[in-house]
Amino acid sequence: MSHIDYAQRVNQHLDRYLSDQGSLTEVMRYSALSGGKRFRPVLTYTVANIFGTDLKLADSSACAVELIHAYSLIHDDLPAMDDDDVRHNQPACHKRFGEAQAILAGDGLQALAFEVLTNDSSLSPQIRIALLQSLTHAAFEMAEGQSIDLSVVDKSIDIDTLKNMHQKKTGALLSCSVNLGALISDQCCEQDRQILDQFSKDIGLAYQIQDDVLDVLTPESKLGKKQNSDVDKNKPTYPALLGLENSKSEYENLYERALSALNSLSVGATQLQQLTQQLQNRSF
Repeated sequence: MSHIDYAQRVNQHLDRYLSDQGSLTEVMRYSALSGGKRFRPVLTYTVANIFGTDLKLADSSACAVELIHAYSLIHDDLPAMDDDDVRHNQPACHKRFGEAQAILAGDGLQALAFEVLTNDSSLSPQIRIALLQSLTHAAFEMAEGQSIDLSVVDKSIDIDTLKNMHQKKTGALLSCSVNLGALISDQCCEQDRQILDQFSKDIGLAYQIQDDVLDVLTPESKLGKKQNSDVDKNKPTYPALLGLENSKSEYENLYERALSALNSLSVGATQLQQLTQQLQNRSF
């Protein structure tokens, strides 16, 4: 299956989970189903697939990680956070429905993510607990990263602080996406898990550094949100600290290291390598 097939698969399941969420249905659907690259669930499916795992076992994990991502974007866009008015080339959730409904929709999406995993009877209780542990850890790391992000506005920080922030705010959930696919795969041994753990940390940091670069270079119409938003808010970024060219080299080296690590897996990783190359070559 291709990444497009995986994206369509998770969209179908998300549509079902979001079909009846009471008074929050419209708001939650608006944010979770309005677009997005679906890289996180695609990573989960891809990891499961290279180990020959039945994709039905990966559906709940793929949906859960995307629901967490959707909730985080709603809250990130709020005036008290990043104060962004546009997401996926449409009004941000709080601009469309108001701040109160946006906050509640984000809360609902986060709760639904854990409900989806908890109720997946196709997985053993032990696996469900492991999945929940991974997702809750990533969700907290993401929140902590956002807290650091808000605390350093208008401040000068060093590259290690910026790296730590990125690894939490963006890297944690990307790493979790990989880990969820590994946890449900019986054929994934401990050595494979260690390789995938380093792989996911590298692509997680690379992805955010790349985002910093694309925020400067990509037109708003293609980016799907306001261009130069971090610069306008006086946020520290890799281009601001290292320059554009050095930032490009930094994320490209991380992607190359991640690709190289996959050669040591006990299974063929061509599909995961292809997906990593697509991430590396993305333009928005």
